Amino acid sequence: MLHRMIKGIAGSFILISLALSIYVNQNWLWFTAFVGANLFQSSLTNWCLMEDILKKLGVKK
Repeated sequence: MLHRMIKGIAGSFILISLALSIYVNQNWLWFTAFVGANLFQSSLTNWCLMEDILKKLGVKK
């Protein structure tokens, strides 16, 4: 459940930031890059900030 939520949140952030970059300002692409970099970092270190945040909010594995 937790990992599905993380994937959903990351995908939503990417799609929303891409839409914002098209309709508002191209600088929103930096947010897309930030999310991608965090996904890459998570794959290397097996640590995810969003996972820690969701656990503190009470989401169970």
